[in-house]
Amino acid sequence: MNPIIFGIVGLVILFIILKLFKWPLKILLNGVFGVILLYLVNFIGGQVGYPNLIGVNWITALVAGFLGIPGVAVLVIFKLFM
Repeated sequence: MNPIIFGIVGLVILFIILKLFKWPLKILLNGVFGVILLYLVNFIGGQVGYPNLIGVNWITALVAGFLGIPGVAVLVIFKLFM
């Protein structure tokens, strides 16, 4: 077989593998940043007079985990206006 064909097939396989691992990595990073920000918001909120601004339960953890920083911002806005 021709080495060019092997190269093209290798690039296609590499592209597919990178696409498959990009989504879980993005979810993982969003989750890490979301949870860190969730605890940071609660810590800073306690310092300025809002103790336990966002309760840490499975719903807020899922929102912070899947949506990351925008999810925590939505939780804070929701909590402040409720």
